[in-house]
Amino acid sequence: MLKMKIILVTACALSLTACADAGNIFGKSADKSYDGGPGRKSLSQLKAGIWVDPVGCDHWIIDDGVEGYLSQRLDKYGKPVCSGVAEPTFTAGDFSSGATIRDPN
Repeated sequence: MLKMKIILVTACALSLTACADAGNIFGKSADKSYDGGPGRKSLSQLKAGIWVDPVGCDHWIIDDGVEGYLSQRLDKYGKPVCSGVAEPTFTAGDFSSGATIRDPN
């Protein structure tokens, strides 16, 4: 009976820790407007480039050396922007200029 109580108390304690802020695990902030890698800074301080997908539509791209960000470029009506700024599957702009860790290639 005592073992069962210990198991139940342990299970309850573990389940309560699961209720903690999921965005704050291992000291990371739940604020998604900040880069979580080395040299932590606001995403607005990182430089974006444009990657053109195989269909020819634009995507914002940012690479800080550890983490990368990619989102489709949309006009004010929510439609994809396909500007022809670069050939399909190529990138325009210095999207990794804010990187503190360089890519190996």
